[in-house]
Amino acid sequence: MYSKKTRKINITVNPYFLDDQSEPDEQHFVWAYQVTIDNQGSEKVQLKNRYWKIIDSNGSEQEVKGEGVVGEQPILNPGEKFEYTSGTPLSTPSGFMGGHYIMETKSGKKFEVIIPQFSLDSPFIKNNLN
Repeated sequence: MYSKKTRKINITVNPYFLDDQSEPDEQHFVWAYQVTIDNQGSEKVQLKNRYWKIIDSNGSEQEVKGEGVVGEQPILNPGEKFEYTSGTPLSTPSGFMGGHYIMETKSGKKFEVIIPQFSLDSPFIKNNLN
């Protein structure tokens, strides 16, 4: 599990490999990741936008931007959590993801909340010893 707190908003990510949706012989590897957004502050906030950078083990980068997450722009009162699960495919057996959310306070002030970078690992990673 990976966790990062920005301005009293804690983001926790738990990635896992989806063996049943992956086709290693076809260079198709799929992960799901569960995200928990925990408002530990004293202000109501709304998740407005997301930004992800996905990097495969060859160094190829993909950026994903958009409104909300999984079709929602959740509002979190102080002490509330929002959880969702999403996924990503790669053409390599490993990679990394990270990014940020844009949150907005009740007064309209927007701020960035960091999503911790996390590792996408599969059982098909080849380890090389020196």
